[in-house]
Amino acid sequence: AVQLTPRRWLNLQEYQSKKIMADHGVTVQRFFVADSANDALEAAQRLKAKEIVLKAQILAGGRGKGVFNSGLKGGVHLTKDPKIVEQLAKQMIGYNLSTKQTPKDGVTVKKVMVAEALNISRETYFAILMDRACNGPVMVGSPQGGVDIEEVAVTSPELIFKEEIDIFEGIKDHQALQMAKNLGFKGPLEQQAADQIKKLYNLFLKIDATQVEVNPFGETPEGQVVCFDAKINFDDNAEFRQKEIFAMDDKSENEPIENEAAKYDLKYIGLDGNIACFVNGAGLAMATCDIISLNGGKPANFLDLGGGVKEAQVYQAFKLLTADPKV
Repeated sequence: AVQLTPRRWLNLQEYQSKKIMADHGVTVQRFFVADSANDALEAAQRLKAKEIVLKAQILAGGRGKGVFNSGLKGGVHLTKDPKIVEQLAKQMIGYNLSTKQTPKDGVTVKKVMVAEALNISRETYFAILMDRACNGPVMVGSPQGGVDIEEVAVTSPELIFKEEIDIFEGIKDHQALQMAKNLGFKGPLEQQAADQIKKLYNLFLKIDATQVEVNPFGETPEGQVVCFDAKINFDDNAEFRQKEIFAMDDKSENEPIENEAAKYDLKYIGLDGNIACFVNGAGLAMATCDIISLNGGKPANFLDLGGGVKEAQVYQAFKLLTADPKV
């Protein structure tokens, strides 16, 4: 069967997601964004942190083990010296970073995030997501964070805690405290974690998210509860009232043909075959790709026209497919 990676219609860089969280009172590491080595040096000096983490900003995962065409290895580096931040930034900004999730030639790094490096004494997992079975939002948590949550669900299902939230009443204090307990927070950290959980729910509602996943949701040796890394999924139907967030959309790493298709509200994913697929409905489109593969062919794309397609969209879809040199 053909493996398709669903295209995220809204692509936010890590620093953008962290800024949205910080703006809603969620505790994240202190950070600055730089688009030059000199700016990175100034940011590192302004942080006045014991240790600094420098992260290349691209959408693809696996940055830590990536390689730059400048020769630098790794898109994430720790240092205590701001001058080393400048040296590293010189080898990152303007160069291509290749990871397991990027195209072969990598992706050009235009910005770096210069952040305060914090020690994590304990990692947990926390998420809020829309659950169709519950007809509303659900909190999911585990005291085992920093790892693949699907793996935890298989190996230790008793360590996965789930709590439905009443969409009309919102998250209650006792629910937030119980989840904090389930995650293993103790003493004053329990209330601190509960407060962060409530702020995350407030964020979830205000930005029309379908999922806010924090992994790790951790604690530091200094006794602070911090959201170290987060993934946010947005409801595309709410674009009309989330214009500021959708304006942040980073399309620079998409294939040009994907950006062109998105202009006409067409769902397009490029594949490496030579047989064009032009289908009305995502399920049928996937089945068509599978049938082609099962019979020894290779699909050049996944293209879903959708249910309410108009004549102009069909015309543009044909133009996109016939312009593909592989077809």
